[in-house]
Amino acid sequence: MNIQLQYLTYVTLFTAVIWVPYILHMIVVRGVVDAVGYPANPKPMAPWAVRMKAAHYNAIENLAIFATLVLVANALHLSNHAIEVSCVVYFWARVVHVLAYTFAIPWVRTLAFVAGFLAQLCIAWHILGW
Repeated sequence: MNIQLQYLTYVTLFTAVIWVPYILHMIVVRGVVDAVGYPANPKPMAPWAVRMKAAHYNAIENLAIFATLVLVANALHLSNHAIEVSCVVYFWARVVHVLAYTFAIPWVRTLAFVAGFLAQLCIAWHILGW
């Protein structure tokens, strides 16, 4: 497996487990019945859990773009140092983004998002041969 696919797998697995802390928090706060149901007046979740849920949604939205770019590069047999580094940067940018979003660190969150976006642009740049 090449580095691009390896990091696509890491990003996918990370995105797949982000929900666990905020759902466990929901169960603790609301109880199992309300956590899996549709209570009329649900107890509010802690701000960190609300932010982590938003970060998870953002990770899912960006995974669609990242995965598409990596899979296109792989289908075209494009593999170079810039693409590999972009995949590594994207993974760590997403990890930092989730942590910064969850713990309300605004500048770090934004910089991590921009780093991930630039990593995606770098991969697209190489796919398009610019």
